[in-house]
Amino acid sequence: MNRACLTKNVNLHEQNQHASCIRPIKINFVRMKTIKLIFVIVLVVAFGATISAQTGTKVSGPKTESFKVSGNCDMCKTRIEKTAKAEGATKADWDSKTKMIAVTFDPSKTSVDAISKKLASVGHDTEKYKADDKVYDALPTCCHYDRSK
Repeated sequence: MNRACLTKNVNLHEQNQHASCIRPIKINFVRMKTIKLIFVIVLVVAFGATISAQTGTKVSGPKTESFKVSGNCDMCKTRIEKTAKAEGATKADWDSKTKMIAVTFDPSKTSVDAISKKLASVGHDTEKYKADDKVYDALPTCCHYDRSK
């Protein structure tokens, strides 16, 4: 850089001759403005994405529900619980005395309705769905429950 650029007492004529003295400062100033603008844009986009993620679809945890499933024995218990888990339940517990199953599941992956349909498809009547007679008849004899309802 020219020595005249570094001194404070540069007259107007010398400044015109040494326009390169002023140019680097302007270029750096423009670069800083551009960098700041890009930084602000990135922050606004990131903040907007965070806000929309928080107010968008609510992520719910696992849901637990109970409903009636017909059956009799330990073989039924195994079949009922295994079928419920195969349909997406993370936990299934069927009580042979009350004929109630408690299922824990992720509502975004399955539903009580889907689990209930699947149980009926393997021969066990539920509150919403009745098992097909052919499927019910194919169950072991000990698994035949009262279907008079």
